[in-house]
Amino acid sequence: MPALFPILKTGAVAQYPATHTTQFASFVVRFLDGADQRYRQFPSSLRRWTIRLDMLDEAELNAIEQFFIGQEGCFGTFSFVDPWTQTTFGNCSLDQDTLDYQVQGDTRGSTSLVVVENRA
Repeated sequence: MPALFPILKTGAVAQYPATHTTQFASFVVRFLDGADQRYRQFPSSLRRWTIRLDMLDEAELNAIEQFFIGQEGCFGTFSFVDPWTQTTFGNCSLDQDTLDYQVQGDTRGSTSLVVVENRA
């Protein structure tokens, strides 16, 4: 069973402003007569979420850090619950090999992570 992206003590996986994108990939063949033909390179779209987290307490920041270490950066795969649709995507990875975070007091930790959906 894959790991699950950490949930904050509020029950959320992200804080606002968070962003998400959907990516499609198509291939276009252009013919000499000016016509073209289009093909899908992949059967479905891919999703990408930018998760910015602020005002994290020590336990939440530690959970994020331990999750990142357990995933070995972008090497591992895990399940991620889309904050907008509550849909669980079971094959996701981080899009970074370094975790940068700032600590400004007891409950003032912040970091940012990018989660990408992998192709099956």
